Parts: sequence; C-alpha cells; structure tokens
Amino acid sequence: MANPKDTAENLKRDAREVVRETKDELRDGARRVADDVRETADRLSSNANVDRLKERGAELAQSVRDTGREYAEHAREVGEEYAGRARAEAERLYETGQKKARDVAHYAEDRYDEVSDLVRRHPAQALGIAAGVGFLVGLILARR
Repeated sequence: MANPKDTAENLKRDAREVVRETKDELRDGARRVADDVRETADRLSSNANVDRLKERGAELAQSVRDTGREYAEHAREVGEEYAGRARAEAERLYETGQKKARDVAHYAEDRYDEVSDLVRRHPAQALGIAAGVGFLVGLILARR
C-alpha cells in the first residue's frame, strides 16, 4: 500500500514543478516579446514607420495575452487533474480506515465476549485480578 504522506508529497511536488515550468515559459515568452519589440523599434525608427511599430506592438501584446491564456488553461487542467488524484487517494484512504476500524471493532467485540465468559466462569479469580491491577495502578499514580 502506498504511503499516503508520500503520495500527497508527490502530488504537491508535481504541482509545484508544473507551476515553476509555466512561470519559466511565461518569463521566456515575455522576454522574447520584449526583444522583438526592441528589435522592431530599432528597425522602425522613422516617423513613417510609427504606425507599423504600433501594429507590431499590438500583435505582440495579443500574442502574449494568448500565450498567457494557454498557460493559465494548462495550469488549471493540471491542477484539476492533481485535485482529482488527491480526492481519489483520500477516498481510498478513508475506505481503508473504515475497513480497519470495522475489523478492530469486531476483534474487540470478540475479546470482550471471551473475557466476559471467563469472568462468569471464574468470578473469584476475576475479582482478584481486578483488585491486583487496581492496586498496581494506584501505586504507580501515587508515585507521581
């Protein structure tokens, strides 16, 4: 059985990696756009080409917006995927816990029945054992 803490840590680490990669790609895209704008501005320094420079800047800005939307959508999809995985793992762990709790309850009920039967068959011994345990617990508590 996979350790739930390890699984959760893996999901967190993967999500952080996707976010880091997305940030790096956005930063690189913005740097490329800025370089393109500078290059275009250098080439189009005359007044006659100002309109062309404005057009190119608008195109580049739209390109950055589109790229940003794509990366945001990708990050959202990856986040939803990891959330689904985490939800499925949590449900699996909950079901496993419920099964173990039922098993322990059944085991405790069986042991209770056995002890109850032994006390009914040997009440004097049970009373002596209970008194001895009580005496020992009293000694331990008195020393504190």
